[in-house]
Amino acid sequence: MYPQNHDLPSLFKQLGLAHDTAGIERFIEQHSPLAEDCKLADAPFWDTAQASFLREEIREDADWAEVVDQLNLLLRG
Repeated sequence: MYPQNHDLPSLFKQLGLAHDTAGIERFIEQHSPLAEDCKLADAPFWDTAQASFLREEIREDADWAEVVDQLNLLLRG
């Protein structure tokens, strides 16, 4: 079995967020910059399920980990 390659729109869809370009840009604008001492999954704008998903994907270095890292960088810019 081959690992899945996910992109930013599919991550936003998985998180139940608007996943079109405008929705992604709006989310990043509204929630940036994320404080350097705040882990992505601990940010106050996630609900419990979203935070758990993000935590698990990073901890397990799972299929979504690369795109979760990409979102983390975008929110810190």
